[in-house]
Amino acid sequence: MINLFSCRWVMNGILLVNKKENWTSRDVVNKVGKILGTKKVGHTGTLDPLATGVLVLCIESATKLNEILTSTYKEYEAEITLGLLTDTLDITGNELKEEKVKVNKEQILEALNKMTGKYVQEVPIYSAVKVNGRKLYEYARAGESVELPKREVDIKELELIGDIKYTDNKTIFNIRCLVSKGTYIRALVNDIANSLNTIGVMSKLTRTKQGKFKLENCYKIEDIESGNYKLISIVEALNNFPKVVVDGYLENLIKNGAVINDEWKQEHILFIDKNNCLLALYKSYDKDKTKLKPWKMFNNND
Repeated sequence: MINLFSCRWVMNGILLVNKKENWTSRDVVNKVGKILGTKKVGHTGTLDPLATGVLVLCIESATKLNEILTSTYKEYEAEITLGLLTDTLDITGNELKEEKVKVNKEQILEALNKMTGKYVQEVPIYSAVKVNGRKLYEYARAGESVELPKREVDIKELELIGDIKYTDNKTIFNIRCLVSKGTYIRALVNDIANSLNTIGVMSKLTRTKQGKFKLENCYKIEDIESGNYKLISIVEALNNFPKVVVDGYLENLIKNGAVINDEWKQEHILFIDKNNCLLALYKSYDKDKTKLKPWKMFNNND
């Protein structure tokens, strides 16, 4: 076990927040920063204002983990409303088209099966992805056309949950999905609707899991305001990586960010000193697989 009290301690760690509907991810970051008295707060994956659920925040030195945590798979539960199309691909947007739709369970299951796995997804126009130095939503708000980028995403799991509802000539159902970094659920919903030869929007969205962090372990903003929360330490957040205790010459090499021989035959290694303080997270060296290079460097404050 890492002894945090043997190192010079400051408030560092991961805070799991259950984001409210109608809050932006930036709203949450700003609010938590104000509560904790720090400006060094970052999130590891944007949630649209419509969405609720897991928002992983990195506090102080834990912001070094943003890249690591952002790359993990995310689990969502979403409500799909078929028979409606908006400019944002969700229920909050301006209506573009409406039609009567009634599809059955077998058709939905077939469509979900088709969408499972890797495919090339078109990024929604209402997103913060940049093209030629401008965010896509800036083009949309200015009424300007732009070629939307496409990228490969991995829909690792996709299933129908709950009952199918038929109301106001619409078909409404819920899905659970486990997806790779960069997947837009709004776009996935649109693609599912297209697979069913109709139109559709995302009408609800909850992120239920990001990596190993689950919704049931998240705190509401009210909990944080009242001091009823606990930070996850950097060490605990990285406990899926193998750990190695070093001292002497090797410790000095690691502290200075040197490339070292991979005598442990691991793709990633978390190095700590004999006082159980974090030193660095190393990863396999691209140019020479027999060596390791620093990925994230830490100090006694971490």
